[in-house]
Amino acid sequence: MPDLHGHGIRLRPWDAESDADAAAWLRGLTDPEFRRWNTPLKQVDDLAGARESLRGKVLASADGSEAPYCVTDAASGAVLGHIGVNAIDSLLSVARVGYWVLPEARGRGVAVRALAVVSRWALNDLGIHRLELGHALGHEASCRIAERCGFRYEGTLRGAMFEAGRYDAFRDVHLHGRIATDPEPPIR
Repeated sequence: MPDLHGHGIRLRPWDAESDADAAAWLRGLTDPEFRRWNTPLKQVDDLAGARESLRGKVLASADGSEAPYCVTDAASGAVLGHIGVNAIDSLLSVARVGYWVLPEARGRGVAVRALAVVSRWALNDLGIHRLELGHALGHEASCRIAERCGFRYEGTLRGAMFEAGRYDAFRDVHLHGRIATDPEPPIR
């Protein structure tokens, strides 16, 4: 997985053995705003769990099913968040993209810039034809990020993700999509 650069950010692979990376991963997955909109399949609540979760991401990267990236500031190297190309299906040439931004980095266009960089790579270099982005209904910030990066709203998937913090109730998801032949939007 190559490092990716652009728009003042650097995307690099996560390092599961790095204490700093494990701590940043834990902060991201335990952030109340993250948990408001996402319910991971496996809850991560401590540093050991974060390291184990990151090890799973590294394995998924090695087998080609995911491309998880640590989003960093290009100048300082500070960790800003995460973006991943997930559920990569080489046969159908489709993948899903997901992201989160640490609280101190929000409001600075980090998600838009990271999504622009990773989308360009996935659609051009990785050879993916279709990228999908789903977010919980009502998550207006994610809706705006998707649209700014050329992901068109395609509909609502009923009951397609867990309710916040629950594994026994579901909520609707807005589905956005971008295909390789769509024009690349200008990112500022």
